Amino acid sequence: MPHSSANPLEPALEALLSEAREAAQHSYSPYSNFRVGAALKLTNGSVVTGTNVENVSYGLTICAERSALVSAVSQFGPEIRIEAVAVANLNGAASPPCGACRQMLSEFILPDAPVVFPAADGIRTMPFSAILPLAFDMKLK
Repeated sequence: MPHSSANPLEPALEALLSEAREAAQHSYSPYSNFRVGAALKLTNGSVVTGTNVENVSYGLTICAERSALVSAVSQFGPEIRIEAVAVANLNGAASPPCGACRQMLSEFILPDAPVVFPAADGIRTMPFSAILPLAFDMKLK
């Protein structure tokens, strides 16, 4: 069942969300002023954060979730697995992971990993499989 802002987050997810908020402080967003941070909890116990980095050519902008993912792979290698994700922004706006971020995360995330993000009705938690039910997947089963 998805979490809503009516119920408090479990402490581990609240701590992860706090790390995402901290990462958002480092956002480079001079064009949109939309400051986002993400925190990934890896199955090895590590937490890796990232923030959005804009570019005057908007298509070259990288979202916080992909920034964190690239950092995690760079630090720990391609065998990483993500057990939880938190996204935060400093703008008080809804910001679930975008489609590109969902697809990128799908290569590394556990299907039932909780994803915490600001929604229109407050903080929401959903399993990853619910936010990207039909991921593009070319892996041989």
